[in-house]
Amino acid sequence: MQYSIDKILDMSFDDAVNRVVEELKKEGFGVLTDIDVQTTLKKKLDVDFRKYRILGACNPPFAYKALQAERRIGTMLPCNVIVQETESGQIEVSAIDPIASMRAIENPNLRKIADQIQAKLKKVVERL
Repeated sequence: MQYSIDKILDMSFDDAVNRVVEELKKEGFGVLTDIDVQTTLKKKLDVDFRKYRILGACNPPFAYKALQAERRIGTMLPCNVIVQETESGQIEVSAIDPIASMRAIENPNLRKIADQIQAKLKKVVERL
């Protein structure tokens, strides 16, 4: 099952991160968290890992609707978008597919919100 919306980019890692943040803003998302996995793993485990950032994106109006529709939905928020350097040196962006991630929740009101968020995240990834 596909659970992310993906794209390979022809740009530097840092440029890709900046571009993702810009495109998220255009769709009403802010980045609440920015986890530098490479730095964290080096610091905590003293291991080398590829460039990998996890951006926790939130669109406040949709987050509010989701929280009203499903009281435990916070376990699936924010919407994560990753930027990573692949083994071949390419830059890959992957955004969570909210429809796939929420399949286990049987709530039709939530499905409508997930559809709208999926459309926004697809636009973000397509414009990169």
